[in-house]
Amino acid sequence: GWMLIRKMIRIARAQRITSIADFISARYGKSGALGALVAAIAIVAIMPYIALQLKAITVSYGILTEYPRQTPPALSLTGFWNDKAFWVALVLAVFIILFGTRHLDASERHEGMVTAIAFESLVKLFAFVAVGVFATFVLYQGPADLFATAAQRLPAAAHHFGFEQIPGGALGWFGTLILAMLAFITLPRQFQVLVVENVNEEHLKRACWLFPFYLLLINLFVIPIALAGMLGGSTTGEPDNYVLTLPLSAGLNGLPMLVFIGGLSAATSMMIVETIALSTMVSNQL
Repeated sequence: GWMLIRKMIRIARAQRITSIADFISARYGKSGALGALVAAIAIVAIMPYIALQLKAITVSYGILTEYPRQTPPALSLTGFWNDKAFWVALVLAVFIILFGTRHLDASERHEGMVTAIAFESLVKLFAFVAVGVFATFVLYQGPADLFATAAQRLPAAAHHFGFEQIPGGALGWFGTLILAMLAFITLPRQFQVLVVENVNEEHLKRACWLFPFYLLLINLFVIPIALAGMLGGSTTGEPDNYVLTLPLSAGLNGLPMLVFIGGLSAATSMMIVETIALSTMVSNQL
């Protein structure tokens, strides 16, 4: 869809667009009411996802420090000062204020932030591939051995990979792809990096092959890690935590720390870009 994205970038540059709310409202004569509606929907829809990232950081830290106890420490209901997620949120809030809003001009590009996010993407990819290589070639003798063991010990696992597991079957799978494609263009943080932060539309040519290639690499070991985690049983706990618990169950220290850093950088970068995009919408539209 590079032609569509290129057109979005050109429109945004000509109209001095600063957010997805600004972009949509500009199509209808810079409608203030429409921009406010889009901003409100974005805030309500994205807030749980930001909370999920905070929870992921807290739970990951709990697993890293408490393993082999499988139940992460419960979030404190007696006092917010006892909740690690509160302190994580506070530190991130201060960092984002210093990093993303040093100037009053909302149309200012954050080239340093984009560089940091790009570097974070490499850290995340390296950490995930490292766990995948460990699960496939260290715990087992390669993909063939892993899949053969899974077929023998997890005969019911095969049906997890069929269309019947997706609501709506093949049609539901196609619908999920369409939804993902729309999210790629319209999520506030995606629009921020894709359109607002673009400094040269020529960069789109490289992004057209490099971004799909990145997605291919980071998904390469998803199924092997999932199968290795399922084969690990109680020692690996919940599926969401396989990337941490697999190396921990093998008695490693360095790899789980690398995974935690990768997950931390992924969660924080998402929150940094998302909150900058949302705050711009709040200040401009609401």
